[in-house]
Amino acid sequence: MDIIVCIKQVPDTTEVKIDPKTNTLIRQGVPSIVNPFDKNAVEAALRLKEQHGGKVTVLSMGPPQANDALKECLAMGADEAILISDRAFGGADTLATSYTLAAAIRKLGHYDIIICGKQAIDGDTAQVGPEIAEHLGIVQLTYIAKIEVNGKTVRVNREHETAYEVIEAKLPVLISAVKSLNVPRYPTVKGILRAVRAKIGVYTAKDLDVEPDCLGLKGSATQVREIFTPPQRTQGILIRKDSAGGAVEELMQKLTDAKIV
Repeated sequence: MDIIVCIKQVPDTTEVKIDPKTNTLIRQGVPSIVNPFDKNAVEAALRLKEQHGGKVTVLSMGPPQANDALKECLAMGADEAILISDRAFGGADTLATSYTLAAAIRKLGHYDIIICGKQAIDGDTAQVGPEIAEHLGIVQLTYIAKIEVNGKTVRVNREHETAYEVIEAKLPVLISAVKSLNVPRYPTVKGILRAVRAKIGVYTAKDLDVEPDCLGLKGSATQVREIFTPPQRTQGILIRKDSAGGAVEELMQKLTDAKIV
């Protein structure tokens, strides 16, 4: 079974900074981590490999520093890692990102399952995975909390607020993973040493069968026009009275004085 996992290196959520001129994330010098949902995707792929054999390939589109995220996935047990990196990819929205990732997947060739995290914690759009499936013309199974493969059929539980939806589909499929799918394993010492020695493959725009106008900022259907920090809310007034009736009376008086009622 050939499994491809798409991951993203994201800024630590406590360290997110925005460039006010370009309206894009400042990544240089900012601590980065593997997107947490993507770790669930990697773990799911590794478990499927343990059950059915095969190969796990991890893809990431980003700057050279994304190698660190890929090596972490190799340390967890992935077999191969490829970085999709080129200045032409800069500024891409979800549409341009998914287009580029789909092109890289086509270049890899055969696959049975593609697994993504349900969303990235920096953008929270949950769009890239489904868009990859659309570009490739395959079935998409989103918000998945359980995966079972039997031959050429996959059976999954889609997570809802109060229940699960059980779905069956024929391979190949794209799956987006939720946190409840599993608990990601920690890298072993042997895995870390192997990851340190591993060579990360690199795809540039020249390596992919893509239209230049569909890449990066130029190929993005959406662009951020403005980013600003919302004004801080002023603290409310705490009414302290010995009785509920007295509190209500004072509240109504304040609302009347403010001409709200």
